[in-house]
Amino acid sequence: MALLRAPGIGPARFARLLEHFGSAAATFAADGAELRSLELPDAALDYLGRPDWRRVEEDLAWLERPGNHLLQLDDSRYPPLLRQIAYPPPLLFVHGDPNCLRLPQLAIVGSRNPTPLGRETAQRFAAHLAECGLLITSGLALGIDAAAHQGALASGRTIAVMGTSLDRVYPAQHRDLAHAIAERGALVSEFSIGTSPAAGNFPQRNRLISGLALGVLVVEAAAQSGSLITARLANEQGREVFAIPGSIHNPLAKGCHALIRQGAKLVETADDILEELGALAATTRETASGPPAVAPSAALDEEYQQLLAAMGDEPVGIDLLVDRCGLTAEAVSSMLLILELEGYAAAIPGGLYGRLKI
Repeated sequence: MALLRAPGIGPARFARLLEHFGSAAATFAADGAELRSLELPDAALDYLGRPDWRRVEEDLAWLERPGNHLLQLDDSRYPPLLRQIAYPPPLLFVHGDPNCLRLPQLAIVGSRNPTPLGRETAQRFAAHLAECGLLITSGLALGIDAAAHQGALASGRTIAVMGTSLDRVYPAQHRDLAHAIAERGALVSEFSIGTSPAAGNFPQRNRLISGLALGVLVVEAAAQSGSLITARLANEQGREVFAIPGSIHNPLAKGCHALIRQGAKLVETADDILEELGALAATTRETASGPPAVAPSAALDEEYQQLLAAMGDEPVGIDLLVDRCGLTAEAVSSMLLILELEGYAAAIPGGLYGRLKI
């Protein structure tokens, strides 16, 4: 734990120090000249000469609390897929069930500001895949991450990989969601207790999200989305990459379309994922062809059902709906408001509307 806190000592340098000295204790006992010969940063050299044992005691105090675990690389509970990546985390902090980290996982990532349709898609895919036995892994961020966790909790288990230490939740509004995840799965971090949500932590966190999983599903991502970093890391780690296509008019589909052009698997149903993942995922597969369809509600009369049918699968404006349905603009606007309140449709920036269920 003390070596993990050394500034400038990431997973790669940590591994090289252990290879050179044999143990963390031997590293701290080494003389300054030998340490300097390894071309370590000055801050790291200063720390190795004067470790901050008070902060290490904070780690130990956290570890003593119920539900908290620390996994070393040689721990039987350490996730085997993560152990295979280049320079895996030497220590994993876990709150919840550490054994679930060894089970087959699919990572679901995407925009922090998704459309309502994208949020619904992430939830439904996560719920169905979790019901089929896959653990859903994501990063507890706003948007698609949260939707994936929530969908998974409805029918299975989920893992959240944090960009902070586990003594804090970021973003703070996901505190209740984090507690629910810990009860049904696990919160995971490679960061020592007291680590704040610094910007550089999240790309580092992303390599764990992809490294834990058999594959990564991207649901809505802009052309410069951080989700594309996770997809790139997944490719480098030999994982499958899946992407859900969207409307050519939706800027949040551009990242997914770029991934598909680069070789990601185009996904339309959950079966597309289950079939591609092969035997490991097939052992947990149940007989279903995709996220369960929602039957038309008996509470909707025929005109409302016709309006939903006219909306199609892509965002659409009121003028086009007027043309398709033969109703007045006032009538369509009023009906759309009712459909929004009932959860059948959602307003999308740009004066458009998207269908959530039929």
